Parts: sequence; structure tokens; C-alpha cells
Amino acid sequence: MSDLATKKHRPSFDEIYMDLAQSLGLRSHCVKAKVGAVLTKDSRVISLGYNGPPAGTHNCDMEWPEHGCPRDSKGSCSLALHAEQNAILYAAKNNVPIEGSTLYVTLSPCISCARIIYTTGIKRVIYLDSYAQFKGLPSDEGVDFLRKFGVKVERYETPVSA
Repeated sequence: MSDLATKKHRPSFDEIYMDLAQSLGLRSHCVKAKVGAVLTKDSRVISLGYNGPPAGTHNCDMEWPEHGCPRDSKGSCSLALHAEQNAILYAAKNNVPIEGSTLYVTLSPCISCARIIYTTGIKRVIYLDSYAQFKGLPSDEGVDFLRKFGVKVERYETPVSA
């Protein structure tokens, strides 16, 4: 057997950070969706986030385990911050510069998050699943917005095992 055949797979940073985003999503108290986000710069993690109400307020899975938190006028969670919002806000709160960074997120950004992503100078977004498919929308407005204004957006493709 050759040396190449016996070497273990060396994961790419994209694999590592998307795996981390998926693990972070498991921390969410949301009963509707579990979304994780990792913000990186120069191949280093600079912030993390997952979806849910602001820290110290509610745990939706404990307070409303059957249906989740109350809905807003558009049928969305009235209390939740999105995973990418939490990652960006944590970086901002701690004075961590995010201009030119990369965001890994398990659900493509909604239009509101896309505006925040663009405004904060994030240059690349890698997402796992489609927000439009999750919400039953005709298109991923957030992805379309980001691409229109020059942010590189890619759908993550899970590596094929050898």
C-alpha cells in the first residue's frame, strides 16, 4: 500500500469551519431550526454564533417546547437573533474587526442578514442549506443581494468520502 493510501484525510478549512458551524447550531434552543455560524479571518476563527433569543432572556425549547416562541407579523420568531447576527454582534461588542472576513453558516442568509453582512464588509459567505427552501420562498433573496453587490457566496458541498 502506498504512503498516500495510508494517510488520513486532511480536512480543508472549509470542512473544519462548516463542521464547527453545524456543531454550534446544536446549541440553539430554537424548536424550528438550529443554525450555526463561524466568522473567520486569515484562516482563524474570530467569532461564533447560533440562532436564538438574546443571551439571558428566553430558552424557547423550555418555555414553548411545542411550538417555539411567539411569531411576529410575518410568521417568524419574534425573539430570535439569527446565527450570523449573533456572530457579527459578538465580534462588534468585543471590537474584533471583521472587514474582509469569511462567514460560514448552516442556512443561507435571509435578506436582513445579507444587508448586515454586506455593510460590515464580510467578503465571502459559505452556506450549507437554502433559507428559501427552508421557508418555502421562490429564491434566496439574501444570496442574490450579496452576489449583486460583490460578496462571494458559495453553497458548501460536502466532501465525498474516499
